[in-house]
Amino acid sequence: MTDAAPPRSAAPTSLTRRLLAPDLARGAMLLFIAVANAPWYLWGVDKSVIASHPAEGSPADLLAQTIAIIAIDGRSYPMFAFLFGYGIVQLYRRQEQAGVSHADARRLLRRRHLWMIAFGFVHALLLWYGDIIGAYGLAGLVICWLFLDRRDAVIRLWAIILVSLLGMFALVSAAGTGLVAALLPAGAADAGALAIPNPNGEPSYLLSVVLRLGFWVALTPATAFLGLVVPTAMLIAFLAARHGVLENPAAHRRLLRRTAIVGISIGWGTGAILAAQNLGLFGLSRDLDAGFVGLHTLGGLFGGLGYVAAFGLLAARLSARPAGPGPVARALQATGKRSLTSYLAQSVLFAPVLCAWGLGLGDDLSSWSVALYAVGVWLVTVVFAVILERAGRRGPAEWMLRKLTYP
Repeated sequence: MTDAAPPRSAAPTSLTRRLLAPDLARGAMLLFIAVANAPWYLWGVDKSVIASHPAEGSPADLLAQTIAIIAIDGRSYPMFAFLFGYGIVQLYRRQEQAGVSHADARRLLRRRHLWMIAFGFVHALLLWYGDIIGAYGLAGLVICWLFLDRRDAVIRLWAIILVSLLGMFALVSAAGTGLVAALLPAGAADAGALAIPNPNGEPSYLLSVVLRLGFWVALTPATAFLGLVVPTAMLIAFLAARHGVLENPAAHRRLLRRTAIVGISIGWGTGAILAAQNLGLFGLSRDLDAGFVGLHTLGGLFGGLGYVAAFGLLAARLSARPAGPGPVARALQATGKRSLTSYLAQSVLFAPVLCAWGLGLGDDLSSWSVALYAVGVWLVTVVFAVILERAGRRGPAEWMLRKLTYP
């Protein structure tokens, strides 16, 4: 009599056994994603290279831009990259515990990441050229291939190297901006805000498809690797997941508290510098905005990690309450469980309403009004997630990805 063959894959985690901290973070940060993406749907106006905010605006517009630049822009996708990397380790570990071979577990992850790229392609094809799903899938393929079974010391070394490179880029780009500003005569570089091509302003839907796919093909590998933020956040997540930081946040309060304080301080501090440039407080030409991108990227990584840590601390506190999480936390958790569906739903509610090929309201709204619309879009996705939670159902996108991933 021979032993039965081990299963080729373990079933995905049920809705009732998921960790509180990651889902809380995802649910709340989807609001940040909506607010960060909203300005890209504005068209017919001159844009700044800083998160594509309109170059001109009322005091209310400038206030909305300032809040977004300091606390939101570039801070949410590193957080999701961290949670994505954390989830990879959880999935891999669950397969190991079920007796699945490393080869089969890797094959499962590879299939999942390839389908994520396919999801991203369709997302860009139909609605949104700034899709992030494909970039995460592409990064997952490469990072898992290179680092999934590496020792902690190797992963830690590469994380330090990548953070150092980000820091060097931020310093060099900022120094270059200062040098250009010092050498050029006043106003010599003042040619107005950078004109960024915007497929959302194309009135022909068929032509907008071509433009979106062109942008997506270029942006996906750039987001996945060239900015270094996604692979860096994923490597840090690998380390955190191996030590169960979010599984038991109460046991890691000191680490989480330190990370939250340092990360958010750097994230908001660098954001404040960019916000000052956006407001013209430095007296520099808007054509020099690109010199602040390195600082923006570095601050985004630290800010995203700080937000994750803050939600870890919140989860520890909520879990210690006899009554457990309250209704707001449960709604955020429900949304986080269905983050893929909620993210895609944002595009369904944004694109046909704001794009030139749809109702075209992106030509009429401004920074503050489109931010308000983004909040409304997020609230709609929260309500939808709560309805699905009460029915005990996954989001349709999560259901489809699991159906395609698991044999």
